[in-house]
Amino acid sequence: MLDHILKIWAAGGWVMWPLLGVCVMMFVVGLSLWFELWRRQYRRLRESEWQSWVQQPDKAWGEVGEIIHYTSAGRTAEEISQRFAEVAAAELPAIDRRLATLGTLVTAAPLVGLLGTVFGMLVTFQALAAGGGGKVTEAMASGISQALFPPEVGLCIALPGLFLTHLIRRQRQELEAFLARLESYTLQHFRKALPPADHPASLEPAAAPLGALEPARMPA
Repeated sequence: MLDHILKIWAAGGWVMWPLLGVCVMMFVVGLSLWFELWRRQYRRLRESEWQSWVQQPDKAWGEVGEIIHYTSAGRTAEEISQRFAEVAAAELPAIDRRLATLGTLVTAAPLVGLLGTVFGMLVTFQALAAGGGGKVTEAMASGISQALFPPEVGLCIALPGLFLTHLIRRQRQELEAFLARLESYTLQHFRKALPPADHPASLEPAAAPLGALEPARMPA
């Protein structure tokens, strides 16, 4: 079985080696990123658990605890939102860069296969131009093999890569949604914890008594 696979691989020509490199890099980048996002702490936390951490930051631990400790240290709602924006800027762009690399490798696999098709057709045409004979027939068969196998292998590499990219994008969206929910709940808890004197409603001037609003009556 292995010998048959190796013969098929060798029949594809030199283009099969760049395809192998693209395949290895694609799965290394994709699987490592997928595993890192899969093992993140927020995926294993219940909503009630991290909400209790927002109310009592001293009990928070792990990467989610670090986010809560950092963001809850804000003194105003604007500062808390700014700290959450900093957390998102530190987390999401790194994922996006690796996703872009993965997408490039997935796109490159069928293109390298098409390069093998072009090279195989050139070999076939050169054999036809050389005339008849047994060696010409063998050269044509080799050119056809080089024209057919690389695009097939490229597509077989790209299809799992597309599926892996979709899974990673969903995990990235889940992380972004978790940060948004955590920010919303943190701001709600911050506003509830404000003393009454700090609420905007308490800063309005007190209503004047009804008697003060009536014009003074002139003595008869």
